[in-house]
Amino acid sequence: MILAIDTSIGSTVAVVGLDGAVHGVAESAGTLGHAEIIGTLLEQALAEAGAAPADITHVAAGMGPGAFTGLRIGIAAARAFALGRGIPVLPVPSHHAAALEHGGDTRFAIVTDARRRENAITVFKGTEASGLPAVVGGPELRPQAAELSTDPLTEGSEIVHAATISAAAVGRVAALMIAGGWQPTGELAETEPLYLRSPDVTVGHTPKKVSA
Repeated sequence: MILAIDTSIGSTVAVVGLDGAVHGVAESAGTLGHAEIIGTLLEQALAEAGAAPADITHVAAGMGPGAFTGLRIGIAAARAFALGRGIPVLPVPSHHAAALEHGGDTRFAIVTDARRRENAITVFKGTEASGLPAVVGGPELRPQAAELSTDPLTEGSEIVHAATISAAAVGRVAALMIAGGWQPTGELAETEPLYLRSPDVTVGHTPKKVSA
C-alpha cells in the first residue's frame, strides 16, 4: 500500500493500493496549522483503510508547487514515516495529482493559489505511456491579475483552478509511477520541493565585533 501526503494547499493524507484503489482518506481544508494536524490525519487515514504502518510499502509526498512553510511539513512527515519503515519516498508534483483528476486529451492548465497575489501554473496535454499526465509547460508563477488567455504559457489551454489537492490522487500518481518501473534513483527520484520562490526568511548580517 501507498501512504500519500500533500500539504501544498490544505492538509490531506490517503492510503492507496498499488492498483490505484483508494482505501482511506483524511483531510483538512485549512491552509494553516499543517504541523498540528498532520499526525492526526495520518492516524485517521490508516484507521479508515484498516491498515497498520507495516502494511505501507511506499510513501508518496506531494512536492508542490506550494508555500514554503506548509509544503515542507508534509514532505518532512512523509520522509519521517518512510525512514521509520525503511521504505522509499516517491516525490509527486502536486499539479500532476490535480491533472490526473481532471483528465482529458486536450491542453489544460492547472492553476493553484501561490499567495502574494500570484498563481502557480502547470500546463498538461494528454498522457505519457505510463498513464501519467504529460507536462507541456511550467510550473511557473503568474500574477493573479494576468490575462491567461493571451499568456504564452497558457494560451489555448482550458484553465482549471484547483482549490485543493487530493492525497488520493497523489497516491494514484505514485501507483502509476511504480507500475511504470519507478526506482528511487535518477530523474524520477528528484526530491527538491517546488517552492517556485525563496522562503519568506532572510539571514541577517553578522554583527560587527565591538572593541572594548
